Amino acid sequence: MIANIRTLPISEKIRLVEDIWDSIAADQTALTITDEQRAELDRRLDAYQSDGLKGREASAVIADIKKRL
Repeated sequence: MIANIRTLPISEKIRLVEDIWDSIAADQTALTITDEQRAELDRRLDAYQSDGLKGREASAVIADIKKRL
């Protein structure tokens, strides 16, 4: 099967990966997180809500990243 995948054009490989990802995302109950991960997510959400910083425009972030490359 892997050998067959290697022969596919890039566009088909991308579509296949997207289909696999969509099937994983559709079954969120299969994705469990640990108590530690949940605590970290809660901590980050609390920090985000309390600091008042709502982030930056994506274009500004991308420009900063390109400067570093």
